[in-house]
Amino acid sequence: MSQLESIHQYLRRLRLPTAVEVVEELLKTAQQEDWSLETFLGELLAQEMEGRRQRRIQRLQRSAHLPAGKTLADFDQERLPLRLRRQLSQLCAGEFVDRAENLLVFGLPGRGKTHFAAAVGHELVQRGRSVLFTPTYRLVDQLLRAKRDLLLEHELRHLDRFEVLILDDVGYVQQSRNEMEVLFTLLAERYERRSVVITSNLVFSQWDQIFKNPLTTAAAIDRVVHHSIIVEFGKEMSSHRAEEAAQRLQDSPSVTTSLMVA
Repeated sequence: MSQLESIHQYLRRLRLPTAVEVVEELLKTAQQEDWSLETFLGELLAQEMEGRRQRRIQRLQRSAHLPAGKTLADFDQERLPLRLRRQLSQLCAGEFVDRAENLLVFGLPGRGKTHFAAAVGHELVQRGRSVLFTPTYRLVDQLLRAKRDLLLEHELRHLDRFEVLILDDVGYVQQSRNEMEVLFTLLAERYERRSVVITSNLVFSQWDQIFKNPLTTAAAIDRVVHHSIIVEFGKEMSSHRAEEAAQRLQDSPSVTTSLMVA
């Protein structure tokens, strides 16, 4: 066995996969450029650390279930008022996660709430944060099944692994008593410990449609609002879905003609 083969074997046993891939090329570069042993070892370890960071981000991306097409690069920030553009940049830095603050995104349908929240989620993942994106109704259904099977506590512990939980369209929960209870339990469990990002077209005065009971509604709002950042997509922003539909009509003469005939 050659010395290089032995090095490969040692690196595999130490579970340094990136080092295994790059060590041969690094040795050649070190010889050609007359590196010191310290320089060679430092570069080898730096590449291993970068490889681990990239693999961790890939794992976080897979587990986050974030919408692939709703990244910051795909987000039309020119549609946002200046105040929201500045706020978006600050949120992507992730300091609110360190403070276990919540992010509440309100606005009418089609204003870009989901894309805004998902873009923040994508950027947090790139910074090594654990994120889970889910439609609220789907997570509530998951919690209901766990409660039925006496596994609710286990499911809550699983969700606690995520630093940031993005609940999309919280207003679309079916609003039965059981659904209200598990959603409230989730919010209470994460209170002042983990961050929750909520998108909703229902303002707080309408949350009684979700939680039914006035006391439960007030308690839920209290836990969500305390230590929170509120982003409001106001009336000055048009619906991007309506704009896209209008643009498709303009770009398709056949569709326009058929509508005129009708």
